Amino acid sequence: MDTKSQATPMFYGHPVFSCSQCAAVIALQDELISKAFSGRDGRGYLMHSAVNVKMGKREDRPLLTGVHTVADVYCMGCNDRLGWYYHKASDQSQKYKEGKYLLEREKLVKENAWKLDE
Repeated sequence: MDTKSQATPMFYGHPVFSCSQCAAVIALQDELISKAFSGRDGRGYLMHSAVNVKMGKREDRPLLTGVHTVADVYCMGCNDRLGWYYHKASDQSQKYKEGKYLLEREKLVKENAWKLDE
């Protein structure tokens, strides 16, 4: 087993997004909902779930689609801010984001876990 999958063997062999700073696994690529989101520093991914993250404090934040109650999320490995978690959306049309993560593309590395023929 390679070193990247030692900490999270259940992700071994699956395409994942990892932290660009410390290579901690953050999410399975299968958890991706949309690439058409904006974060603080550029493009973002809306994700069903994330692992190896810790949350900051909840706050009401004005975003492009209205005010949302969010908490910043940080990598457990290196404490880099990766994006935020949507706790609550004030606008009815934005409720689908609740319980989801916005992860910034620039903070992630896409790892495909390709198997090469030997």
